[in-house]
Amino acid sequence: MKEDYYNVIGVMSGTSLDGVDLAHIKFKVNQKKWEFEIIESETISYNSAWISTLKAALDFSETALEDLNQEYTKLLAKIISDFIQRNKIENIDAVCSHGHTILHQPQNGFTLQIGNLPQIATLLHQKVVCDFRVQDVKLGGQGAPLVPIGDQILFSQYNYCMNLGGFSNVSFEENDKRIAFDISPVNTVLNFYANQLGLDYDDKGKISKSGSSNEELFIALNALDFYKKTHPKSLGFEFVKETVLPLIDYFDISIQDKMHTFTEHVAFQIALALPNKKGSLFITGGGAYNDFLIERIQYYLPEMKIIIPSSEILEFKEALIFALLGVLKLRNEINTLSSVTGAKEDHSSGYIYSF
Repeated sequence: MKEDYYNVIGVMSGTSLDGVDLAHIKFKVNQKKWEFEIIESETISYNSAWISTLKAALDFSETALEDLNQEYTKLLAKIISDFIQRNKIENIDAVCSHGHTILHQPQNGFTLQIGNLPQIATLLHQKVVCDFRVQDVKLGGQGAPLVPIGDQILFSQYNYCMNLGGFSNVSFEENDKRIAFDISPVNTVLNFYANQLGLDYDDKGKISKSGSSNEELFIALNALDFYKKTHPKSLGFEFVKETVLPLIDYFDISIQDKMHTFTEHVAFQIALALPNKKGSLFITGGGAYNDFLIERIQYYLPEMKIIIPSSEILEFKEALIFALLGVLKLRNEINTLSSVTGAKEDHSSGYIYSF
């Protein structure tokens, strides 16, 4: 039987602004059965200037965004090129890159991930597969989440696959279809308040745990319109900036209480989002290190078995899956599911750039 092998690099930058995740991955596929090995992986943090710029970019003019896209594409190419050289990676089939989301407004037929300009292939001297969300939005979809097809192909042994990053999202099988959607903001909010205390993030959820829950805020958060919507649905940072943070800041309570209440809200919404409260829940993303959040999720889902994988998969699952999406695009196979995004049809998304 013929086996196909792919030697690729997956690249992901999330809304929590932790940095750029890079993973060197080898795939083997035989009769639609996929195996993977993460060879090297690394997160390159953004410097403070880039963090400030990416946070502010939501309000940039069209011209300023075009300039930012040019500069960020150069930055990303340098980060990827250094990773390749540092690890002496050769014979690369493709670099598969998500880019960094600045604007996500599928309801207006628009989404923007910077770092996906064609020149990235020339700068890297590598074939690049990127810009995976735009086509789905043009087909009437949410352009998100895109990870679920990877859950289906690589992690089908679990009832639920959940990522706790800037936002929480979940995917699972329902009536022989993969269903997935964003649940709520997570680290986009928690990191915002940790930053106000002079910290990058809330280590293991210790700050959140030290606070108390404010019932009025808890009720107000759960009453937001987004939670009444049925899937497919997705979130962007606009929702955090325009809706969630102003609501939280309306309450004159300590930062610790705000974080505690918000963590409680996240756990409550996660439990609400899962149709079956039993089975196995596979959790990845930076939020999996938040012991207090995991503790509260378990509280609301007492009969659910929570599985947190090795740190390699936990931290680099999205880079892994965008590598897979790139390989599927190279094979001209479906990598985006309409049952997840709400697009008109399943399709093979992304652009392939040669140098």
